[in-house]
Amino acid sequence: MRKQIYIRPDDHPDLTDDDLAGKVLRYIQYVSLIDTSQLSVTAYGRTVVLGGYVSCEAEIGCIEEAAAAVIGVHLVENHVEIVRH
Repeated sequence: MRKQIYIRPDDHPDLTDDDLAGKVLRYIQYVSLIDTSQLSVTAYGRTVVLGGYVSCEAEIGCIEEAAAAVIGVHLVENHVEIVRH
């Protein structure tokens, strides 16, 4: 797993479920220029599941790396698919 880098003073490393999913989505929106309107983030404990659609394969990798960088995330399952317009 990559080094986890994202933490804010009001975040806690022991977040799980909806709180962790929200933290991951905020971070993805913060660090990327990717349209996240069709992206979903769900967390089961400390496992994060990414779903939805992006426009290219590079965005899939970017989203996965960003999610793995969040403190508290132990595993990322990436189910994001590409939709070409």
